[in-house]
Order: sequence, then structure tokens, then C-alpha cells
Amino acid sequence: MAKIKAIRGMNDILPDQSPVWQYLEQTVSGVLRNYGYQEIRMPIVEQTDLFKRSIGEVTDIVEKEMYTFEDRNGDSLTLRPEGTAGCVRAAEEHGLLFNQTRKLWYTGPMFRHERPQKGRYRQFHQIGVECFGMTGPDIDAELLMLTARLWKALGLAPHVRLEINSIGTSEARRAYREALVAYLSNYRDRLDEDSLRRLETNPLRILDSKVPETQAILQDAPDLVDYLDEESIGHFAGLKRRLELAGIEYTVNSRLVRGLDYYGRTVFEWVTDSLGAQGTVCAGGRYDGLVEQLGGKPTPAVGFAMGIERLVLMLETLELVPASVSGDADVYVMGMGEAGEAEALRISEELRDSLVQRVVVLHCGGGSFKSQMKKADRSGARYALIIGDSEVDSRTVSLKPLRSEGEQQAVSQSELAGKLAGLLAD
Repeated sequence: MAKIKAIRGMNDILPDQSPVWQYLEQTVSGVLRNYGYQEIRMPIVEQTDLFKRSIGEVTDIVEKEMYTFEDRNGDSLTLRPEGTAGCVRAAEEHGLLFNQTRKLWYTGPMFRHERPQKGRYRQFHQIGVECFGMTGPDIDAELLMLTARLWKALGLAPHVRLEINSIGTSEARRAYREALVAYLSNYRDRLDEDSLRRLETNPLRILDSKVPETQAILQDAPDLVDYLDEESIGHFAGLKRRLELAGIEYTVNSRLVRGLDYYGRTVFEWVTDSLGAQGTVCAGGRYDGLVEQLGGKPTPAVGFAMGIERLVLMLETLELVPASVSGDADVYVMGMGEAGEAEALRISEELRDSLVQRVVVLHCGGGSFKSQMKKADRSGARYALIIGDSEVDSRTVSLKPLRSEGEQQAVSQSELAGKLAGLLAD
């Protein structure tokens, strides 16, 4: 019988990979906690209509990429392709937005039926941040300062750059869309297939095209900035002023738009040249109309999402994972014989009480001294503790260095925790 394998584009995160994920997630959550953001956890399955109403029915995500199915009651359900819509739904449903501001974050898997490639998967993981109830450019600036601080914490700051733009109000975009369509219609015979399709459904997404000939055509296209309303211009100027005061470098990319219909005014991307074609590692913007669009009261909002897989790939590619993030043990405890095994079990528990931040692995399953030493070595531990009949009788432990020069030595049980604390601190 053939073995069952994982679905293409949905990957296992193996034990030797998970420490990097944990390091990234802990670093991000620490920065967010620093800024006073609260975690929210939403289900991965939502009503399909939630995404159709929020993302837009003529977007690639809704038209081609969503995992949608009918449940036994005949209801149309969808595995979430992104997190913002679900966060808005949860916040509105539970009254979190009533006469108050909110700063929320979440993490978890998202699902899109895309062509799997390096840095792009069908099940992928995101960390998302959403802020509600604040209208000014100050919260936009805080989000960008927050992400800049995160890049510094991860060592990624020299490898990412910030691009920002304003796409104005829906009225401004409507007028610009008409001008853009009128211009591009003169070049139908030169546009790529995707751009021709978007010309009829979502023409602003053509600005995102990576096709060189399409980009050449766009050089003389109308500029969105010429269609912006005064309030959006003022908001964008306020954002730029705050970023400059904070010392955060940015580039205004007038071709930058977001792929989801709910965005307006500020949009931004943190991009890198370290991942080839998949260069965006964090993106977001304002979506002031989405809460009302989903049935709530008008509520200003702004947020972003970052791809965990891409950030992990960057950390590994650029060799920025700290040496301490290995998942290795610090101490490997071995018991020889029945009495030694029982004593090893007790001593391991005492060490976990004393060495709270250290990894203490107890050998289980028996085996010869040689086989146990091999497993101790494979664990990555710096020290092995050996407890046999003689150690039980003398209430000592044999301490053997595994990663450095030095002789095996007998240490009394009463002094063991202090001794190990000193050795592991070096």
C-alpha cells in the first residue's frame, strides 16, 4: 500500500526547524507586547461571504485561490486566505470596537490554492496586526516604527527597505481607474494575459505587474497622486513627517497598491532583495471602510501582515539565527541499572526546578552505556550526567563534558545544580 504524503504546498515543520519559528514568534510577540498590543485568536474556517464582501469578488484570491466547500448543512465555508476580515468579524461580533480603540495581533495558518514555490505555499503562516478606532497618521507611523524595531531585533534591518504610497479614497481611485483604463486600452495588443484580465476586473493591480514590457508601458501612465483628495494628501504628508522625525527611511512608490479591495489611503510594504522574486516580507495599510462594509459602525482601521515562512527563510539564508536557537539539550542525564535509572529520574526533576531556562533531557528506554553516550552526543548537550550504582551509593553524579576539553569528574548531588549553573553560564 502506497504511503500517504502531505498535500503539495502544505509542509511539515520538523523538530530541527521549529526552534527558528519559535525564536521568530517569541521575538515578534515580545515587540508587540512592548507596544501594548493584545493577542486575539480566530478560527481558521469562516463563512465564505465574509471574504467575498471584504476582499472583493473580482480579486484573484476569491476567484481562483480560496479553499471553499459546503458543510453538511449546505453552508458555504472557506479556509481563511488572510486574517484581517476574520479579525474584524471577531472584534465586531464581541463588541470590542464599541466606543474604544483596539490594538490587536494574531498568528496562524492561512490557505490559498496557489502554485507552490520557494517562499509561497498553499498553507502558509502569518503574523497580523490590526488597529481600530484611530484616524490620524500617528497610528500608521507607529506600525512602521514597530516593524522597524522588529527588524533591528532580528538583525534584518540592513536587508529590508520600506516603500509607502497613498491610494486615496474610493472616489479618488474610481476616477483614477477610469483614466488608467483609458490609457492602457491603447496598448491592449502589448499587455500580458494577466494584465488584460485585470483591465476588465481590477485595473489597479496592473501597477503590480512584474512583466517588463507592461512596466515599460506604465512609465507614461497617469499617476495616482494626481487624483488624490486633499484629506488623503494631508494624511500622507503627516505620515511622512512622522517617519522622518523617527529616523525611518522610506521610498514613495507611486505604483504601490494592495491586492485586496478594502485598502484605502496609506499602503506600505517592507521588501527585500534577499529572497529573489518573493521580495515582500511585510505589507499592509489603512482600511477605514471595512468594518462598516461587514455590518459594523464606521470605524477607522489600519494593519499589516508578515509571512513567517519568508522571514524564517531570510534568517536562515542570511545566517542571522543566533547560535543559542538550536533546540539542543544543555544536560543529558543517564541512569545505569534499576537504581541508577530511578535516581536519574529524580535528579532530572530537581535540575529542572533549579535550572529553569535550561534543557535537561533524561535518557529513557535503557540500552548499553555506549548507546546512551551516542544519544547524549546527538542531543547536542554540553554535559552528560552518569548515575550508576556507585554514584547512588556515594550520592554523587559523574559529570562528563561533551563539547569541550576536560576530565569526567564526580560531583556531589547537593552541589550539582550550582556547578552546572556556573558551567552553562560560560
